[in-house]
Amino acid sequence: MAALTQRASGLVQRRTEAIRSAAADKERESDGEEDEVRRGEEDDDDKGDSKETRLTLMEEVLLLGLKDREGYTSFWNDCISSGLRGCMLVELALRGRLQLEACGVRRKSLLSRKVICKSDAPTGDVLLDEALKHVKETQPPETVQSWIELLSGETWNPLKLHYQLRNVRERLAKNLVEKGVLTTEKQNFLLFDMTTHPLTNSTIKQRLVKKVQDSVLEKWVNDPNRMDKRILALILLAHSSDVLENAFAPLQDEQYDLGMKRVHTLLELEPEKESAKPNANELMWAVVAAFTK
Repeated sequence: MAALTQRASGLVQRRTEAIRSAAADKERESDGEEDEVRRGEEDDDDKGDSKETRLTLMEEVLLLGLKDREGYTSFWNDCISSGLRGCMLVELALRGRLQLEACGVRRKSLLSRKVICKSDAPTGDVLLDEALKHVKETQPPETVQSWIELLSGETWNPLKLHYQLRNVRERLAKNLVEKGVLTTEKQNFLLFDMTTHPLTNSTIKQRLVKKVQDSVLEKWVNDPNRMDKRILALILLAHSSDVLENAFAPLQDEQYDLGMKRVHTLLELEPEKESAKPNANELMWAVVAAFTK
């Protein structure tokens, strides 16, 4: 009887030790995960990419186009409106919300393939969610070219005018004000008053400009398929929006010539061929094709 009691107590003891060991392992794993998260946050801070200042493609393109002191885009820029709508489609594609339909046996071209909703999970951005809702609820689906026109309001069909996203530049500017990048002022232009958004955080703008410059200078990889998709999209869409020149204006002549030469290398790529490569984002190349056709 004493032996049974001793054996039983030994089992309990071993079980208790096993439970303690498992708990200790779990605690170590939890600590490890917290350390990884902490390291990730530190990395983000080092890159200046904290959650508070993380910008969407639309915000980055607008920021490149805004005059720092005046706080508005050039009155002569008639490309930025459609360019920002293209940014929205690419941003949604990069976030896994949109994709192109399968190309099929006949290998449909990028511009003839329809945009379909892959996930309707909210993005946390009002403009993106609004565009995503339109795409999801539209049957039959539309092409990339059609969506750029519809979201811009450049359609002759009065039944489709409700797709237009209004006051996009103003809404994006307000997002940047909330993120501490811009401020809001009123300026008088003789006949009317206009709300402007001068730059208030030059560090973030300089960081954005340097990111664009480095991508075609110091960090040039000479293979677009190996470039970060978001950086590649930013360069191509900033060019389509006619604001890319602003990022290269501060460069010295030699760097400027080299940077623009490499940009032209990217612009001369064939979207159909690039979209067929492994890990390529087809919808991004469809947007590029829509602007370069």
